[in-house]
Amino acid sequence: MISFVMMLAMPAATQAGGKAKARKMNWEPVMAAIIQVESNGKSHAKNGNQCGPMQITPIMVRECNNILKERNSTKRYTMSDRFSVAKSKEMFLLIQSYHNPQNDVEKAIRSWNGGPKYSVKHTQKYYEKVKSFL
Repeated sequence: MISFVMMLAMPAATQAGGKAKARKMNWEPVMAAIIQVESNGKSHAKNGNQCGPMQITPIMVRECNNILKERNSTKRYTMSDRFSVAKSKEMFLLIQSYHNPQNDVEKAIRSWNGGPKYSVKHTQKYYEKVKSFL
């Protein structure tokens, strides 16, 4: 299990003309683990203002829309998109591309629970739960 987590934590790189190029990250195992922890796989789960399989908040939807706007995209997410597994995953990937371009798995997990300025101490139990599903 540890080696699998470590493989996820390090994006693969290839040498091309002396420069390392990062390959696309496979976030599927991480997203699946987060979905299990957050909602036990239930797409219509609700907990306060957190909804859907990944328990997305209205603030997260706004953040995604701000990123899209900054990137000159016309796409926007709605509150109801939080109940869609596919759109929840899209939002997760968008957040990672913006706030975690290094594709650091630990940062992805902890920040999903505690926000971009998460505390290691306050996200430790969540991190361990998600890791247990990887």
